[in-house]
Amino acid sequence: GVLLLRAQSSPCLYSPFKFGMQRLKTLLHGGMRIGSLRYPFRRFPWRYQYAALSTQSMKSMSLVDGVVDMHPDLIEWRRDFHAHPELSYEEKRTSELVAERLRSWGIDVTTNIAKTGVIGTLRGKNEVKSGQKVKSIGLRADMDALGMEEDTGLEYKSKHPGKFHGCGHDGHTTMLLGAARHLAATRDFAGTVQFIFQPAEEMYGGGRAMVRDENIFERFPCDAVYGIHNWPLLPEGVISARAGPIMASNDEFLVRIIGQGGHAAMPHLTVDPIYVASQAVVALQGLVSRSTDPVDSAVVSITKFLAGTNALNVIPFGAELGGTIRTFQPETRDRLKTQLKECVRGVVTSMGATAEVEIIEGYPATINHVDETELAAKVASGIVGPTNVVRDAPSTMGAEDFSYMLQEKPGCYIWLGSGRTGNDPMVHDPKYDFNDSISPIGASWFVRMVETSLA
Repeated sequence: GVLLLRAQSSPCLYSPFKFGMQRLKTLLHGGMRIGSLRYPFRRFPWRYQYAALSTQSMKSMSLVDGVVDMHPDLIEWRRDFHAHPELSYEEKRTSELVAERLRSWGIDVTTNIAKTGVIGTLRGKNEVKSGQKVKSIGLRADMDALGMEEDTGLEYKSKHPGKFHGCGHDGHTTMLLGAARHLAATRDFAGTVQFIFQPAEEMYGGGRAMVRDENIFERFPCDAVYGIHNWPLLPEGVISARAGPIMASNDEFLVRIIGQGGHAAMPHLTVDPIYVASQAVVALQGLVSRSTDPVDSAVVSITKFLAGTNALNVIPFGAELGGTIRTFQPETRDRLKTQLKECVRGVVTSMGATAEVEIIEGYPATINHVDETELAAKVASGIVGPTNVVRDAPSTMGAEDFSYMLQEKPGCYIWLGSGRTGNDPMVHDPKYDFNDSISPIGASWFVRMVETSLA
């Protein structure tokens, strides 16, 4: 079960509601052993905080029997992928194994899509009802690893230094393979499934390449498209399905400021680029705090400031700034990119310097469609129970290139809870590892999405 606690800030320090919430948390901590209770209050940066009062076993869920039976295989596949991580557009071994398994189950396979991508096509055995068109559904999983060192000490840890499945794409690939194997064996649906194994989510936007360069939705038609991301900040077995923006766009910017260098003892003869850049940094903070609707969400972070040399008596000729812009709404994204350029140039010009501003466009916001999210939540409720489906979990400023697929086709991206201990490493942490216990849940959700959508 899941206990939902909601606490709102109150101007009264000793409000009865606030006291009651604290008392409830104290009772829960002291009155029973509740496994992962502690981390919802410590780790979740959310209004809604979820306390797992008991760990759901697979027996208590309505999982697909055939998927549960293959759980040992899912673990073996996932840990093999984990031990052999491959970076973006280098997923040669991974894509070959994916293609080989799909073919062995009688699924039509197309390879070398966006370099290392794979798409499997499977048609159901059931007849389409009279008067209805043949429908199709796309299921997507990403395959690439991160360029970082692993620090887990696991027996199946990465065999390749500097490469690590630190975001769980090994598990995403495995869950989709499990669903493909089951659906190929039963084919209990009417229509077509496209199993989309995407490369290069982490670095180069493989989703963009599949959609815009490879035109996958013309070559492999889909009426809707769905995906899963494991989420250590949700308890194991809890599923988040929220309509609207769930992950932010991510754009980057570089600013090169040219002033007039000179002797540090004679600043009046210079145009100090460090001083000018510092004023630009301060001015940019207003783009969110004073130019963005408070009920909207946006981030402008300066993450790079370079200037000067080891010669401490020299004012340099130039300085460089860099950072990121994160937004949920497309119009906010466009406005901030424009205002950032205007702000920097205005400040810099007013102080006698010049500036070059470069915006590096990243992924758009990931925006779930209403009807498809309703279906995803309904299917999830049938698997883990309605009390374990979260409909209003706050969005995250992280980014995801599944967004390109959702721009082209309606669909939904769910988060599948994988939290075990209450202090689990988040994705991109050197100690992170995908939770193999959730593989049958994700694979079952994929299967039921097909059987429900293509009934």
